[in-house]
Amino acid sequence: MASVDSTGLIGLDHITDGLHPGDNVVWRISDLGDYRVFCRAVAHAATQPAAAPPGEFRGATPKLVYFRFAQHEPLFSKDEAIKLEIEEVLLPLNRGFEHFITMVHHRVVGYGSDAVLFFDSLSDLSQPYYSDRMIGNFFQLTCPLILRTGSVAYFSLDRFFHSHHTVGPITETTQILIDVYRHQGRLYVQPAKLDGRDPSPAFTVFEYDPVGLFEPVTASGDLVPILNARPWPGLRSASYRMVGVWDRAFLEADRLLAAVETGDAPPVAAERKKNHLLELIISREERILQLAREHLTLSDIVAIWKRMVGTGHVGGKAVGMLLANAILRRDEPETSAILEQHDSFFVGSDVFYTYLVINNCWWDRQRQKDPTHGLSNNEAARERLMTGAFPQYIIERFADMLDYFGTSPVIVRSSSLLEDNFGNAFAGKYESVFCTMQGSREERLSELLSAVRLIYAGTISDEALAYRKKRGILDQDEQMALLVQRVSGDRHRNRWFFPHFAGVAFSYNPWAWHRSIDPSSGLVRLVFGLGTRAVDRSDDDYTRVVALNAPDRRPDATPDEVRRHSQRRVDVLDLQEETLKSVYFADLLKEKLELPLHLAADRDRELAARPGVDSRVAWTLTLDRLLTRTSLAEDLRHMLSRLRDAYHSEVDVEFTVNVDREVHSRRPYQINVVQCRPLQMRGEQETTFTVPEPPENTIVLRCSTVVGHSRKITVSRVVYVRPEAFAELPQTRRWELARVIRSITTHPEPKSARSEGGSAGVTVLIGPGRWGTSTPALGIPVEVQDIGGAAVLVELDRIHSSLVTDLSLGTHFFNEMVEDDLLYVAYRQAAGQDRFAPELIETHPNALTEIPQISTEWRTVVHVADLSLHPWTLTAVSGRQTAILTTD
Repeated sequence: MASVDSTGLIGLDHITDGLHPGDNVVWRISDLGDYRVFCRAVAHAATQPAAAPPGEFRGATPKLVYFRFAQHEPLFSKDEAIKLEIEEVLLPLNRGFEHFITMVHHRVVGYGSDAVLFFDSLSDLSQPYYSDRMIGNFFQLTCPLILRTGSVAYFSLDRFFHSHHTVGPITETTQILIDVYRHQGRLYVQPAKLDGRDPSPAFTVFEYDPVGLFEPVTASGDLVPILNARPWPGLRSASYRMVGVWDRAFLEADRLLAAVETGDAPPVAAERKKNHLLELIISREERILQLAREHLTLSDIVAIWKRMVGTGHVGGKAVGMLLANAILRRDEPETSAILEQHDSFFVGSDVFYTYLVINNCWWDRQRQKDPTHGLSNNEAARERLMTGAFPQYIIERFADMLDYFGTSPVIVRSSSLLEDNFGNAFAGKYESVFCTMQGSREERLSELLSAVRLIYAGTISDEALAYRKKRGILDQDEQMALLVQRVSGDRHRNRWFFPHFAGVAFSYNPWAWHRSIDPSSGLVRLVFGLGTRAVDRSDDDYTRVVALNAPDRRPDATPDEVRRHSQRRVDVLDLQEETLKSVYFADLLKEKLELPLHLAADRDRELAARPGVDSRVAWTLTLDRLLTRTSLAEDLRHMLSRLRDAYHSEVDVEFTVNVDREVHSRRPYQINVVQCRPLQMRGEQETTFTVPEPPENTIVLRCSTVVGHSRKITVSRVVYVRPEAFAELPQTRRWELARVIRSITTHPEPKSARSEGGSAGVTVLIGPGRWGTSTPALGIPVEVQDIGGAAVLVELDRIHSSLVTDLSLGTHFFNEMVEDDLLYVAYRQAAGQDRFAPELIETHPNALTEIPQISTEWRTVVHVADLSLHPWTLTAVSGRQTAILTTD
């Protein structure tokens, strides 16, 4: 057997477990010089074998053989070949394939086991033979022969040059397949196949150190530029598909781009082709199409197509992300420098439609367009969607996509045709599923397919169908495309994965809690870790709400309030348990992770110095220095303003922020814009009324936290949930309460009241805790459709003395309230100017008894005051942060 057992690079040996007898090693490269690095390393190692253990014979130095047949520069210089005693075998290519392969095999057998064989780039064989299939045939016949003889062979292949007819047989047959990348002068390797070895390093990118070490690269901001140093050519499995009309249109566009570049076609031809393709892949909605015409190029469209699985539209969420990145990169050079490059794939809407058809769900889908059927009896259809089969060609493309992502976590996001468009946000209505992508290729593929099925099944969830019915779009074409994104962030201790910061930002700030705040400058809901904590209300924790023109102006008044209302838990991906988790920030500190504490947290030195106090609890996630010592607030404000101008609408943006500890400047970070959509938020309107100064005994409610445009309204009904009674309810009863609220808000006023001259008005909801939470311990777990009949929602900030509510700003629940133009008011007991007099509500008879479907036992929890005969008045002026409800 061959006596060489090392690649010559100690770090690479750790990745591949060295070289085994019979190994065929294929290097997929972009530059032949990179292949030479690894050829020379193993050649030098083979001529300088390590000393054998005492009493054992090390064996003869292996023979080094160079098969020379290509037109490119030799792998070894003449001096190097002489020094290393490399035998060069010239292989003529003008005598046909049979002669070529016969000569190679004759030599391979003759050298036996004591040889290291180096081959010129296999890609050069395409010149004489013009056949990817024949190159694949050559390797498929030669690789097993080398394996049987026990020698070791090195091959190279241009990574972006060949079709599946070459790549498929080589991948299937070789023992080791390694992708090589070069970016900014540095060399990187990514094992794609490690046959008979520990598979855990596979698909991880490693940076090559000149001394021979290889360090894993795990940060998304570092990985994406490396993997995309050359233009992405498309999924390998797509290269042998039958080209239909849809794909042919994009292939023609790709050729047209090349012709424009060489001057063989005018630029106007590319513009015409782009406008045609936009309707095939982006949208049919005119406002979105106009944005795409202005900001996407034909090159952008072709790049999207090359990253597609299947055909059809990419959907609203994908379009929003693509448009935002294009707008910010092309029009804002400074902003472009700090934008993390998006790394996404797109599953076309036609894949969903095909999935419905082949899994016998299409007829169920049609029946849902009937309002009398659409919201019920969908369990069987959902089950079929959760367990359905995919066409084999789609599975192959999914697998190819995962080979690109490797073991980096991804998030599979809904991107339906109607989602994130003007007028319909679908905020939180469809699923987004994190996939940790650990384990074997088969396990990762299974995880991905499960995520896709879950999102497909969610299209007929009760919540999604109710939203569509409410928006009057139940009968519209709503197909589900998917956006598959690399999760922005980095690994920590090889277990946790998360970005340093994330958030959701509005170009308009509806909550100006201080006169120095400019609503048009925007607002951000900012968290440490994954952004799930910024858009969901799921536990008794807090986020940092930031007015972008006054980032140091907190709603909290005192240091004690700042500490009490700061984030304590962090959303992360647990790569060991392969799940999304919420962990305490203090527990992350215990593991001594490399975290940007200098920007994220403040240390209470007095608290830390107290005897018996765990030093971890002395850190508070204030995020203060991130906002005051960097340009983040300024950059976000500038980005939101640019997007608002482009969209001609207020916008809602989700983003991540990753800090580079080696960068010492005002901008030591990269921002990844992962979502952007138009926001139907009314800006501050000029008011024609003033805040009244009524007698104290007529004031039911006075609050200093108002979110929404100013208004003066007539109140015909108040629904009041008593905090004390709510606190006594068990968890299951709190879920029932949400349904009770829905029955009340959808029930009309009593006919007797209206017939006696009662005036038309609106319903005001008043109740404790966080409305819309998924944790009933913290508030009333309603969904927006449960309160659709109300015009004002008032959150009382205490269920009990230790729980203060966190505003809904930026959450999916809040976005739906914005769509419905629902006024949001928060009563804060600690605020000296806030006042609430529930006794004025309870002087009215409880009209709950007039709603027949509600049990009378709820009278002790919910009080409904029917004011249709003598309505109250609510005046809200958001610019002055004042809302007052009076009895006159």
